Amino acid sequence: MTETIKTGQMQMIPIDLIDVLNPRERNKRVFEEIVTNIQTIGLKKPITVTPRSTPDGTDRYLLVCGEGRMKAFHALGEATIPALVIEVSDENAFIMSLTENIARRHYRPLELLAGIQQLHEQGYDKKVIAQKTGLCVEYVHGILTLLMKGEERLLVAVEKGKIPLNAALSIVGAGDDDQAIQAALQEAYETGKLRGKQLIQARRVIERRQTLGPSVAKGTPRKAQDVTTASLVRVYQKEVDRQKLVVKKAQLTQQRLLFVVSALRELFADENFSTLLRAEGLDSLPKYLAERVLSGGRTI
Repeated sequence: MTETIKTGQMQMIPIDLIDVLNPRERNKRVFEEIVTNIQTIGLKKPITVTPRSTPDGTDRYLLVCGEGRMKAFHALGEATIPALVIEVSDENAFIMSLTENIARRHYRPLELLAGIQQLHEQGYDKKVIAQKTGLCVEYVHGILTLLMKGEERLLVAVEKGKIPLNAALSIVGAGDDDQAIQAALQEAYETGKLRGKQLIQARRVIERRQTLGPSVAKGTPRKAQDVTTASLVRVYQKEVDRQKLVVKKAQLTQQRLLFVVSALRELFADENFSTLLRAEGLDSLPKYLAERVLSGGRTI
């Protein structure tokens, strides 16, 4: 659908007359920075709205761009805000809101991906989404595939550049089979999709995905096993076995040390060996070792 956007003039619009068409959650720290910046230097860029009339004849506005700025103005106690008023349809206003968010430099990966999903839910196919967002068709297709499977963890890794999109799709295609996932990683490595640091990062993402689940927002760990008498006995026995192994290793180490001390004592009792050490300038030992090796015996 093609529509000519009619630009208007700057106006001071009451904030309580503005409806948010595409609301989104905002990081608290980022929002506080916006509030501080506006409080310090003022509003550098006005928001964008489009006028609408309600059934009862009341004039209101749909927010197209600038939700964070508008909320920050409201948080500072302002009743009105500078706004550029344009005339667009609800559909184009929604798309402008999404594409403006996607185009922002410091955009959280899940927000960008959610924007693609929203366009898809509005009925746009991957080609149209690619045109409106400036992304390639293959990328949009891959992202939509991961979105439909709920693979948020992989999606974030893809958007941050930790894992190539084609490698992420291969991992998803392997399902929950560990061997199949490892085979997918191996194939990605051999074909050059994953190399060096990316391979290590991919393994970490897969481990977190297996432990915490595919969703970043929910991040629900796997269900813990019920505690039973038998499970407690197994845990106790495992710890006992571990302690026994530690004691056994300590005893073996002590025996070896005693053998070394005994051997050194015999060597130091040999006058020829002592003479050789003096000739080489090795006629002293660390105090801790000397106290044990030469105790009760002769010194060099």
